[in-house]
Amino acid sequence: MKKKIKEKILVLKAAFPYTIPVLTGYIFLGTAYGILMKSKGYGIFWSVLASLLIYAGSAQYVTITFLTSIFNPIYTFIMILMVNARHLFYGISMLDKYKEAGKLKPYLIFAMSDETFSIVCSTEAPKGIDRNWFYFFITFLDYLYWAAGSAIGAFLGSLISFNTKGLDFVLTALFVSIFVGQWKGQKDHKAAIIGLLCSIVSLYIFGQSNFIIPSMILIIVVLTLLYKKDVKKEELKEEVVQ
Repeated sequence: MKKKIKEKILVLKAAFPYTIPVLTGYIFLGTAYGILMKSKGYGIFWSVLASLLIYAGSAQYVTITFLTSIFNPIYTFIMILMVNARHLFYGISMLDKYKEAGKLKPYLIFAMSDETFSIVCSTEAPKGIDRNWFYFFITFLDYLYWAAGSAIGAFLGSLISFNTKGLDFVLTALFVSIFVGQWKGQKDHKAAIIGLLCSIVSLYIFGQSNFIIPSMILIIVVLTLLYKKDVKKEELKEEVVQ
């Protein structure tokens, strides 16, 4: 038993350095989330519970709007699904890495976030370290950082009284930073431009209150059609080569 515990501690120590950048980001964003939840009347318990059960930064910020408005479960489900649809592709790309994870696999799937995906996808376990437990501790540490940030924010929000007007903009800032990061990291900007154009068209047709879901659906349809077109082009090229 002691030997197994020592082995797990060794794996934890190996995983921790890889999560330090996530620690700094999650504490800040989680704190902002906790403060925003507190400003809407939800204390530390609800902030931490949401972070532990939902554990999706952008989705949690969106959820605050749902909690403070008329409850619409169908709209909520579709909206959250659209916001986190990228995780479908994360899951597919991790099939090989997680195929031997065994009992750890359900948690690894549940706690997959953008940042955790980036680390796990680009990192191999050091020599002599169990890879499945290495991925588990990276995932678990990131999970704790987010929950801790939410708790800190809710706690500070209950102690400090200040004007939180404009704090809701943190969600917009989050999406903008993600967009800019993706734009800089990719040479092909076709998908980003399509997303912007579809959003603008949907905003014009459906209005500010109802454009998000139609724009998401339109983006998926357009990207799917373009993907099929590209596949056909590749097939034609292969036929010409043959």
